[in-house]
Amino acid sequence: MTPQELETNLKKGAIPALCYLYGEETFLVERAMRLLLDKAIDPSLKDFNLNVFYGSESKGIDIVDAAQTLPMFAERRAVLVKRAEALKAEALEILLPYVQNPCASTCLIFIGAKVDQRKKLFLELKKQGALIEYKRIYENKLSGFILAEAQAHGKPIEPAAADLLSFLIGNNLQELSSQIEKLVVYAGKRPKVSIEDVRTVASSSKAFNAFELAGFLGMRDLQNALKSLDILFRNGEEVPPMLGALSRHFRQLWRVREMLDRKAPQSDISREVGINSFFLGEYLQQAKNFGREELRSIFDEFYRCDVASKTGGQPYTLMHGLVVGICSGRKG
Repeated sequence: MTPQELETNLKKGAIPALCYLYGEETFLVERAMRLLLDKAIDPSLKDFNLNVFYGSESKGIDIVDAAQTLPMFAERRAVLVKRAEALKAEALEILLPYVQNPCASTCLIFIGAKVDQRKKLFLELKKQGALIEYKRIYENKLSGFILAEAQAHGKPIEPAAADLLSFLIGNNLQELSSQIEKLVVYAGKRPKVSIEDVRTVASSSKAFNAFELAGFLGMRDLQNALKSLDILFRNGEEVPPMLGALSRHFRQLWRVREMLDRKAPQSDISREVGINSFFLGEYLQQAKNFGREELRSIFDEFYRCDVASKTGGQPYTLMHGLVVGICSGRKG
């Protein structure tokens, strides 16, 4: 079963007897677990109808006994097994017969970081469509996640605003969700969350200052780039996150530069590089400031700076030299 299928089934009132939620995207796993519990049992009766176990501490028989217990004052009970990947082999053997014939009045939920589909229990869960993986969302899918989240909060967000937010926060879904909630409140009665809303709400964040620094470097604006760098260091930012933001920005500039050299239409550049048309003009202008060989050398400098920062180099001196080098067009 896919995450989308689970959500659709829950909206229709179809509560599964078995579910194993796992994957790299822990935020989505936790949210799916909460949704399952909300649908499976009456919150006012949780004390009677919810058992929670931990894989490293639980014997299989305890989980089975709880799952086979009839619900009290309700149609269904829920049994939650956290850190299920830590269940011992004996526990898996005991659980297997129950999984093959689960109790209809119980929703048994396993939460794990991973599964081992060579083992009989997981093969049976897969056979029943109970394995649900939440994969990490790639950067090019983040804007879609933001658009859907904002809509779910009852406040659409402009596509350009979603793109900016995804750039600022990256694929930290917990932080993205938190920022979307703030933006919905900030937008108030206005029909949509705008790009100006994102700029205002995020303007004090380290991510926003790193975004500004990347833009100033792209324009070779040394004065403002150094101001942004100073703000980042005053805010306690470290070199690796700064380099991560700069690397992402310059990767996009490199791709834009390549497509400009091929005389590709702007619409193709926007689509293939994944840049919202609202920002495309800025990227085109910045990409024209660099040749491909120069961009290649800039990535060499990023790597050199990263290594030096982790082997005793002075962070501010390294980043200052990097900024001056990029803006002046000379190598580190």
